[in-house]
Amino acid sequence: MAAISTCYISAGCNRTPNVADWGRNSLLCFGTCRSVAICVPEGTSRNEVCTIQATLMGHKDKVNCVRWIRHADHAPETELVSGSVDKTAICWKLKDGEYKISNILIGHDGPVTAVDALCLPLLNGESAYGRQLIVTTSADSSVRIWNKVEGKDMENTQTLTYGRGFILSVSLVQVPHTDLVLLACAGDDMKVHLYIEQVTASGRQFTSVMTLPGHEDWVRTVDLTVDDSGDILLASAGQDHIIRMWRLSPRETDTGVREGFIRDLPLSQDIRMKEDTFKFRYRGKEVVYAVSLESVLSGHENWIYSVRWQSSIKTETGYHQPIFLLSASMDKTMILWKPEKDSGVWIEAVRVGEVGGNTLGLYGGMFGPDGLSILAHGYQGAFHHWKYNPTSNLWEAMVTVSGHFDIVQDLDWDRGGGQFLLTSSSDQTTRLHAPWVKSDRQFAWYELARPQVHGYDMQCCTMINRYQFASGAEEKVVRVFDAPQNFIENFCTICGIDLENELAKEEAANRPEGASVPALGLSNKAIFSGETQDMTQDLEIKPGENEQYTDIYFRAVSLKEPPSEEHLLQNTLWPEVQKLYGHGYEIFALACDPGGKILASACKAVKAEYAGIILWDTLSWQQLCTLHGHTLTVTQIAFSHNGEYLLSVSRDRTWCLFKRRQPDQPESDSIFFKVANVDKKTAIHSRIIWSCAWSHDDKHFVTASRDKKVIMWSCPKGNGDKVHSDHCPAGTLDVSASATAVDMAPDKMLDESYLVSIGLETGSILIYKWSPGEKWRSVGVIDKCAHHLSVKRLKFRPCFGLAGIHGDDIKVKDNSIDRKNWLQLASCGEDQSVRIFNINLTQL
Repeated sequence: MAAISTCYISAGCNRTPNVADWGRNSLLCFGTCRSVAICVPEGTSRNEVCTIQATLMGHKDKVNCVRWIRHADHAPETELVSGSVDKTAICWKLKDGEYKISNILIGHDGPVTAVDALCLPLLNGESAYGRQLIVTTSADSSVRIWNKVEGKDMENTQTLTYGRGFILSVSLVQVPHTDLVLLACAGDDMKVHLYIEQVTASGRQFTSVMTLPGHEDWVRTVDLTVDDSGDILLASAGQDHIIRMWRLSPRETDTGVREGFIRDLPLSQDIRMKEDTFKFRYRGKEVVYAVSLESVLSGHENWIYSVRWQSSIKTETGYHQPIFLLSASMDKTMILWKPEKDSGVWIEAVRVGEVGGNTLGLYGGMFGPDGLSILAHGYQGAFHHWKYNPTSNLWEAMVTVSGHFDIVQDLDWDRGGGQFLLTSSSDQTTRLHAPWVKSDRQFAWYELARPQVHGYDMQCCTMINRYQFASGAEEKVVRVFDAPQNFIENFCTICGIDLENELAKEEAANRPEGASVPALGLSNKAIFSGETQDMTQDLEIKPGENEQYTDIYFRAVSLKEPPSEEHLLQNTLWPEVQKLYGHGYEIFALACDPGGKILASACKAVKAEYAGIILWDTLSWQQLCTLHGHTLTVTQIAFSHNGEYLLSVSRDRTWCLFKRRQPDQPESDSIFFKVANVDKKTAIHSRIIWSCAWSHDDKHFVTASRDKKVIMWSCPKGNGDKVHSDHCPAGTLDVSASATAVDMAPDKMLDESYLVSIGLETGSILIYKWSPGEKWRSVGVIDKCAHHLSVKRLKFRPCFGLAGIHGDDIKVKDNSIDRKNWLQLASCGEDQSVRIFNINLTQL
């Protein structure tokens, strides 16, 4: 059993089209920041919980597009390709249970925006060997063709250029009964360009055969498939809100049909469809294909970013290609289209999507491998998953992964035993994560609530008590939130916690039912029991007075599983109970004492007069005092576990230690007074100090800095004692990169040492043991499954054991293990992800 394993990864999907794909292997791959996430959707044939299994790190900038490399023989995919803003595409291959880089495609002069790939047999005489074909598009107005024959390196065999135009989407399909490939390119010239692969003396080259007009704006998406009759179907859509469907059918050369010849095909007495043709050569023979417009579909009310044909399904007699088309639009909906049995007219069979909320629409949609599931990703990085229930004949919303879609700045565990995790992000949301505990399935972590959806980028958060937190954003106000009763009820149900004890302990009867956000407002308004029903009745009685209601109203819902994205946006807000004014600039750091009675806040500062730390009374919400000691922004504040000390670190490269005034000491305006600090002359750190933390016994505190040093300091035992550093080599640790986050375990290890976690600017997390008078000992490094950008915050769970496991023993993979041997570490970073790691202390 590994000493450190990944328990939970939360990450949002990048906000671009073409950035997610669902393969025959039942795995979902999608781009998140600079990495590619591999996920198991709920209800797949793999019979696993819905989790992100891994993140693949290799790109140096945001991932724009991903695609599984499909097999012509319908085999499950083992390879994928991703394109990035860093102008490269990377091929990943599954080897020894891990996806590793197999090829890096370098050649584009701009960001790679779309990609498609096929793996198919190449017939050469009597022998057959496999080849890979990859097509990439870029903002440099080119499309590059990459070929790899088994045993050889991937090479760029052809480049198609479009002058000042752009290709926004590409699709490949193998031409039936040949080893040639048809390529469709969707352009900003309002046309779809068709290319056929031809074998020449110099190798295989794509030749332009036809351009399909008809769209009235940019063509954003295109997709190809082959139906059971052997015809090729092409669907295209874009900014004109219209889907155009084309059928490419083989024609016998002796019928007189030739390239450029147009003939009328009688469909009925009143309708005649025109078809055009193109020809190519295959093994010395001429092949002719006729192209006709199959249908024009109008149903969306905004740009269409994605059309996907359903994949073929395995049957007893072979593979069957169901003719279903899925479209996703910025109007927040996905539509499943199918032809009527009798007339063959394409109709809208199912429409699903978001209702309400303040979000934009959907960037992409795709079918599951069984054809009974559909999934979309939207502007806010969220996934929407529906599965067909044959019993009820309905499409039902499924549990799915979720996460922040911008930098995750801060996190904190709850004060009631570390049962959930709170995170705040530059995506202007605060989110709550907790484990779903159910007897008939393995427990796993999910996003259970979105307490704050703000209008400013979030910077920091801290828990005040179990169901109250404070947050700070790029505004001068600290906001305080209380959990509503509906959240507590759903939280206990989903996490397997005794609801009656929780309600009695937290006095939930006096809490509001939920919260809503007024239009154009930033404050969550409390809604008490009965108010939601009254408002709903008013809306039903007078629906015509105002078609666009000003508020998004909360409706209490009893949940037995993690909520959907729509529910998270509208029904999981926490009421705002207080606004705290007093800072001159944007809030940057928050902390609360262990008793939940004093809240400390600090803001961005370029002068000493703004760098003060304001202390607030959490009962009256009055200012208690302002602590001065720094000249620049305070980057982190930390109270000692006994609440007697307050430690602050700053951009000015110094730290300050304040002590609580005792009852027998002289009265003063400040309840805390400074007992120790370092200045520019005495400071050991030579760069910004990013983070600090206390040991569980408050005898030591640790600081982490951009100067690549982590230093352990000893706290004074009495009022007259001085703080001193445990000098090198015992007290100072040099690490390989800037140290951006640090935390210490909630208790000593079995060998009486302190356990310290250190986050680096590179994204790696180091685990060290330290004892007074001894050298630092490295006991673990988290790099492969860690972040790929700077770690912003680290927090050990405040108690031993694993969250979601209740009782003295835990069960991990059929092994009964003492919970005292386990510890959890939460981290967040610039790569938009939140991660929780399980640490087996017996293996360190």
